[in-house]
Amino acid sequence: MKRVNEYKKLFEVENDIDLKILKKKYRNLVKEWHPDKFQDVEKVAEAEKVSQQIIDGYHFLVSIAPETKASNKEEYTVTINESGIADFQHKGLLLEVTFMDGSTYEYFGVNRGLFQKLVNSDKQVRFAKRNIFNSFLYRKSKRGSLVA
Repeated sequence: MKRVNEYKKLFEVENDIDLKILKKKYRNLVKEWHPDKFQDVEKVAEAEKVSQQIIDGYHFLVSIAPETKASNKEEYTVTINESGIADFQHKGLLLEVTFMDGSTYEYFGVNRGLFQKLVNSDKQVRFAKRNIFNSFLYRKSKRGSLVA
């Protein structure tokens, strides 16, 4: 959730993400922080760092936008209902689940206690369907699509 809030703050996004407004803010930020605009070596280095953060933030926010989720809802539903869990990892409040079909999804805000319940569950897929898959902010991870 920290990363979500950090990127929303960078793009001045309050609640729901509107892709048109996000794209406009992205273009303005990229113009403002483009490394070619600066002469000083330190400023160029800072601009490169900020530019990369802007690019990463834009792609991240697009991936969790309601429009993106709505367009990928059918694929996501098929994955969580027809594909078993191949592997999962938990770090901080991020749960990364890799499914048998090769896709990987990240779930934000999953606390350690809930993760332990998932690990100890006799039927992990059933537990995840009831308590995680449709309860937390999620996005399809690039990592899963690169493996395929």
